[in-house]
Amino acid sequence: MKLNTIKRAGRSHFVDMGPIRLRQPFPTQHIKMIDPFVLLHHYGPYEINEERNPFDLGPHPHRGFEPITFLVQGEQLHRDSLGHESIVKAGDVQWTTAGRGIIHAEGPTKELIKKGGMIEGIQLWLNLPAEKKMMQANYQHAKHEEFNVIVSEDKKVEIRIIAGSLDNLFGKIATQTPVNAFMIDAKAGGEQAIMFDNSHQGMLYLLNGKVLINTSEILELDKNQLLEFNQDGEGFSIQAETDSKLLFLSGEPINETIATYGPYVMNSQTELLEAMRDYQMGKMGFLPAN
Repeated sequence: MKLNTIKRAGRSHFVDMGPIRLRQPFPTQHIKMIDPFVLLHHYGPYEINEERNPFDLGPHPHRGFEPITFLVQGEQLHRDSLGHESIVKAGDVQWTTAGRGIIHAEGPTKELIKKGGMIEGIQLWLNLPAEKKMMQANYQHAKHEEFNVIVSEDKKVEIRIIAGSLDNLFGKIATQTPVNAFMIDAKAGGEQAIMFDNSHQGMLYLLNGKVLINTSEILELDKNQLLEFNQDGEGFSIQAETDSKLLFLSGEPINETIATYGPYVMNSQTELLEAMRDYQMGKMGFLPAN
């Protein structure tokens, strides 16, 4: 297998989003986006209890892209203007296709707040091409135990296939564009090669631990946490130096100009103004505060 060379390695700096402090590997000054991925946030781990709840996002709109949550620890309640209400647990994924517009709310469950515990997850924004930006909104919730899993020969690496495909196994999530999303859990000493199509832009994000990529590039917390690959190979290899968790993402670039403002990802300023107007007019539905 010809390994993809590494285009760049980046740190995952902390940013403040209102009361929430989280890591934002991109966008940054140096990485505007990794097409088709617009934004990646790593929130938590936060301690949640009745006195402290920094992560409670009330009803808010989206249009023109797919906001996705990979929940690592804890429990979240999802509600949306399509009428969905579901409890998302550790290892679960919620994949919202905002399309023409959706209003949703998410935050720790009342049970988690009452008993106390930790919450941690990844929030990913995946762009939609212009032809799909005004499609009907949709919501998918896939549970941890529903995903196909590939286990390395040494039994130390598990790859959960959330979307896309790997080794002729497919993800549970239906996608609007060609995308792979794999959650990788590696025990110390574990090794595995992972292949992906070189028509995709690929990246690897380290949630915790320390790993060696392609036998040369080390990823570890508080140093380089994000690797972006060149489109010049067939995949990459990992060797875990400690117990580690990683998220691999790849997708075919959409190669369209985007315009973003707050919770909207469109192709022009005019479309952003239309999105704001449509939300104010109630065209994205309604969701009461909890």
